[in-house]
Amino acid sequence: MKRFFVLSLVIFLLIIGAASCDRNLNNSAGDIIIASKDFTEQDILGELLAQQIEAKTNLKVARRPRLGGSFVCHNAILVGKIDAYIEYTGTAFTGILKQKSLNDPKAVYEKLKQAYAQQFNLEVMPSLGFENTFAMIIRGEDANRYNLQSLSQATQYTPQWRGGFGYEFLEREDGFPGLAKTYGFRFAKPPQIMDLGLIYRALLQKQVDMIAGNSTDGQISRLGLVVLKDDKHYFPPYEATPIVRQATLEKYPELRKAIAQLSGKISADEMRQLNYLAEGELRDIKDIVQKFRQSKGL
Repeated sequence: MKRFFVLSLVIFLLIIGAASCDRNLNNSAGDIIIASKDFTEQDILGELLAQQIEAKTNLKVARRPRLGGSFVCHNAILVGKIDAYIEYTGTAFTGILKQKSLNDPKAVYEKLKQAYAQQFNLEVMPSLGFENTFAMIIRGEDANRYNLQSLSQATQYTPQWRGGFGYEFLEREDGFPGLAKTYGFRFAKPPQIMDLGLIYRALLQKQVDMIAGNSTDGQISRLGLVVLKDDKHYFPPYEATPIVRQATLEKYPELRKAIAQLSGKISADEMRQLNYLAEGELRDIKDIVQKFRQSKGL
């Protein structure tokens, strides 16, 4: 038992030491660690946050792009692996806090801000100015053939369709389970779990007939796709907002002002255009962000 106790103690100390070293190694590359989730818009927003901090403070920023989904980023910021990332209010409210969906953007923001501060010691900063809600997308030819504009109208056709969704959308409280119940969706087969980077290709190649994208995706209009209207208002508001560790804001007070200057700076149309520049024209993310900041006088 004594030898087992000593061995357990050594393993525990090694784990703590490894975690500490990992954070120190991260800090050697920057004072602030900015992460982003695993899709193009997040690449852009993470870089925007990083460039803003570097331009308005003397702090060095380490970037952690494509870290993972909401739950990965949330857990990373809780344990101090990262200092900030951009989240969407509805995602945090229903997915992280497990609250029932609300349609009032202000109510969601205030409740989220209070809960994140009390439960996680995290600061919910003001919105960047746009909302990126889930978009249920079909091919333009199908929309024209069946004269479809809304999700309610699509219900009668889903028994012959195949769905293709990301893992997170299939699991989230505000994702597919609730959507299917609200609209009475029944697909020919259980929805296919797909990488978010492949869903548009799968739709065009007719491997699936409906996907869950984002309303600000630059590929929607470029590929002639149609977003079906959420006529029953199932999805909550999804305003893009920076989430920052309170400990980091206390350590670097100048950080708050720098990030706050991004408040209200991006419209949904502008975000859609930025996404298109990255995905449609394959422009460099850093250049896209730099030119956008210049256009906004940042």
